Amino acid sequence: MTPAEKRKIRLLIADDHEVVRTGLKTLLADTEIEVVGEVTTGEAAVNYVAQHPVDVVLLDVRMPEGDGLNALARIKLTHPDLPVVMLSNYDNPSYMARAVALGASGFLLKDCSREKLIETIRRAANKETVWTRDELRRITGALATPRVTADVDVPLTQREFEVLRHLANGLTNKEIAEAMHISYETVKEHVQHILRKLGVTDRTQAAVWAVRKKLL
Repeated sequence: MTPAEKRKIRLLIADDHEVVRTGLKTLLADTEIEVVGEVTTGEAAVNYVAQHPVDVVLLDVRMPEGDGLNALARIKLTHPDLPVVMLSNYDNPSYMARAVALGASGFLLKDCSREKLIETIRRAANKETVWTRDELRRITGALATPRVTADVDVPLTQREFEVLRHLANGLTNKEIAEAMHISYETVKEHVQHILRKLGVTDRTQAAVWAVRKKLL
């Protein structure tokens, strides 16, 4: 193995859109970052990491067959030191809070610059945390311990637990209503009950509570 090969950063890309994977590979061409694998589902990402050596995982948040945040949790369970950078179309504080809580090294939006993409992967490969001050400032409140801690049973109804899972996965009230075949107003009412019972002030805090409770 040559010195140049030793410096290669082996990257796994997990994204269900071919155009995104192709674009990322184009942006990373002629760098020391080598795309060693491409997968299209969270389940496939977990399986790939279990079977192949990887230095960094670039993991889409929303994918079929096990979303990226669930895949992140599973990867960190078996490979706690493997840097994982989340990738998303959505600048969503709930996604970011869950990613921090689950141990992601950073969070990239899909419209980021080539320079930021490369720098983030390099820093992650060096075991650095890539979260910006602005990102952490936005979710600091969510990561603070809520009034109801994760080891306390909360009297949520089965329907409220279902709404909470959807909420923690980043779905809007409209999307939750469509997924559960209930009205938008009913979802709003469930969300209000959930926040009150958990003793939290917003959806992001509720999402972090759900992560700590291992509901996802």
